[in-house]
Amino acid sequence: MSIKQVRLSTQAKEQLIRLKTRTGIAHWNVLCRWAFCLSLRQASPPAPLDIPADSNVEMTWQVFGGDAHELYLALLKERCERDGLGTSEEVLARQLRLHLHRGIGYLAAPQSIRSISDLIRLATTDEPVDG
Repeated sequence: MSIKQVRLSTQAKEQLIRLKTRTGIAHWNVLCRWAFCLSLRQASPPAPLDIPADSNVEMTWQVFGGDAHELYLALLKERCERDGLGTSEEVLARQLRLHLHRGIGYLAAPQSIRSISDLIRLATTDEPVDG
């Protein structure tokens, strides 16, 4: 397994702080899972940006994925294959960061998510995400 640690950018940390306040979800990893899945749902791959790991928010892969860590890894690998990127350790680590940060950006969009109900609505509709 190539992904040992997940470290967020300062911008993502600030966005997650706002999301924690709005939704009442207390744990970073839960919001990060929502963000990751939201990004995977998008048809296009995330833009290949350089994202700094400049915050103090860091979690192990086990904490990120919890009991379903194998499922999240399988989803990531399938998406990388679908996008024609392969599944080398470097590709998986980079794509996780890109999907995670893109998803956090979608969730943090102004007025997008104000409650857990908004997360559920977003997850259960076919509406495209404005990002």
